[in-house]
Amino acid sequence: MSLYYVQKFLYELNRDERAQAAYMADRSGALDGFDLTEEERLALTEPDIGKLFHLGVNGQILMHFGALHQIEWQDHLQRMRDGIERYGPVR
Repeated sequence: MSLYYVQKFLYELNRDERAQAAYMADRSGALDGFDLTEEERLALTEPDIGKLFHLGVNGQILMHFGALHQIEWQDHLQRMRDGIERYGPVR
């Protein structure tokens, strides 16, 4: 697992409008250059908030990622809870 690179990608995505545009145009391609596992790539491209939370992504960073995808706050929180139930505790 490469939690550092997942969070680095999300940190950059959350703060850079060009990165956001590139991600929205080609989610998978935007991940190139980051040393990610297939599990992480899939969670970032779906997006799977619950899986990302389970993988240990910082909640603040994840909050902005959810907003980028126009996920309402209550739904975002539920996806985090569902991730724990589905995938197990935070790693």
